[in-house]
Amino acid sequence: MVILIQCKDKVGLVATISQTLAKASLNIIEMREHVDTIDKRFFVRIEVEEGGDFSGLESQLRSLLPEGAAIKVNPPPEKKIIVFVTKDYHCLSDILIRNYFKTLGASLQCVIGNHNDLEDICLRFGVPFHLISHQNMEKALFESSLQTIIDQYEIDYLVLAKFMRILSPAFVERFALQLINIHHSFLPAFVGASPYKQAYERGVKLIGATAHFVTNNLDEGPIIAQQIIPVTHSFTAADMVRSGKEIETAVLAKALQLVFEDRVFVYKNKTIVFE
Repeated sequence: MVILIQCKDKVGLVATISQTLAKASLNIIEMREHVDTIDKRFFVRIEVEEGGDFSGLESQLRSLLPEGAAIKVNPPPEKKIIVFVTKDYHCLSDILIRNYFKTLGASLQCVIGNHNDLEDICLRFGVPFHLISHQNMEKALFESSLQTIIDQYEIDYLVLAKFMRILSPAFVERFALQLINIHHSFLPAFVGASPYKQAYERGVKLIGATAHFVTNNLDEGPIIAQQIIPVTHSFTAADMVRSGKEIETAVLAKALQLVFEDRVFVYKNKTIVFE
């Protein structure tokens, strides 16, 4: 069982929360907290043992914590997701395998692609694939078609696994903090398209990948996870792309694990991540 709390900081919060849980016979297994000393903001993730009395716990906590506290008691343990793809298979194939062997931490409802290149691998794993081509289609109609498919499922998150399409502000707002993207660059460097080409031309000695929540500022949403690997002068742009695909897969997998286990808090345009 997990309890997530984000609120204004004040003296005695940990004691107040611990005492409230003890009164409900909820035994704490793990408690991780953080205080943003600049904004005076408190964040805590608590794991408790099964059993105890959860009835009325949220209202009890809300009455004791500062006004405006964000509280989640026992979020759904297995999240439901839809994955958006274009043609690149590396991130999707990793998700499909983890989903098949029940190690994803979520249930993959379907895959939506704007090309049909990845339909066969989805069907091999028994995952529905929906083709919504963006070609010769206005963005509003394209996104309306996406929404029609999404509405057929219950979802917690939409994962952009190399989707390579910029979504409209209205669509992003509709799924605020539910859209997770993998960007093939160590942000904030080399935003937008062709980051490996940009990196090659700049002569970098490190390349990386970034998983982040999507906002209306291109590739500037709250960062969930990042990794880097070294490259040398001998790497061509194509070499960087090949190496980058491995790190993109690893970073997205790590980010999804953190999100699905409710280890990520978002505040302003930053994240607090309890690994």
